[in-house]
Amino acid sequence: MKTSTPATGPASGKGSALAEVWPLSPLQEGMLFHAGFGDQGPDVYVIQRTLTIDGPLDADRWHASWQALLGRHAALRASFHRRKSGEAVQLVSREAVLPWRETDLSGLPEADALAEVERLAAGECAERFDLGRAPLLRVLLVRLGAERHCMVLTAHHILLDGWSMPILFDEATTAYAAGGDASVLRRTASYRDYLAWLGRQDKEAARAAWRAELAGDGEPTLVAPADPARTPSCPTRPRPTCPRPSPAPSPTWPAATA
Repeated sequence: MKTSTPATGPASGKGSALAEVWPLSPLQEGMLFHAGFGDQGPDVYVIQRTLTIDGPLDADRWHASWQALLGRHAALRASFHRRKSGEAVQLVSREAVLPWRETDLSGLPEADALAEVERLAAGECAERFDLGRAPLLRVLLVRLGAERHCMVLTAHHILLDGWSMPILFDEATTAYAAGGDASVLRRTASYRDYLAWLGRQDKEAARAAWRAELAGDGEPTLVAPADPARTPSCPTRPRPTCPRPSPAPSPTWPAATA
């Protein structure tokens, strides 16, 4: 059964703030389904990466570099909704402003500053995203010294994964070296193209293959012992104490330390 939403569906109406209407991938469908269970407590699909930037940093240009990536990648401007029929769609806005916050902790002793970074990062992770409002990512840039910063990128997993984040960091670095201009980046394929390919696949054949593969399995496989007392928590990489220095953004700057 194929989705009724075209992967390249244009927005209707001249001058509309909506650029396109896309279907969801199966993984996105699952995340949207789980997101509908409630809005209390932490969202386990909020992900976070932190990195240290050592060296001179033009914060305005770094901000512009990340904002430019939202213009480059339509998928970063997507919000998620359900039609009256129950069909899930992602609406791609023509423009989206990246939530960007800066704070200066350079006047604090190092231990106090790093503890405050950890507290701020935890707060960013605990703040839930409204999946119906793009963009589903935000940045906190913390100044730790004249030439040392810590960046905290928080996003919803329905939008980004562990593979795509390093790509964004690399692209932001290249854009930064070009004065915040993402047009210097090599042209990239759109997530829309993948969704279009996915829509052309034979889903019934795929279901039949998986039924055959899982035949004989009477129950789901638990990946961890059941613990009814365990409460959901925000998944993060190691604590955001920004311990390892990275060079200031440059064409050869490596991906984020996480």
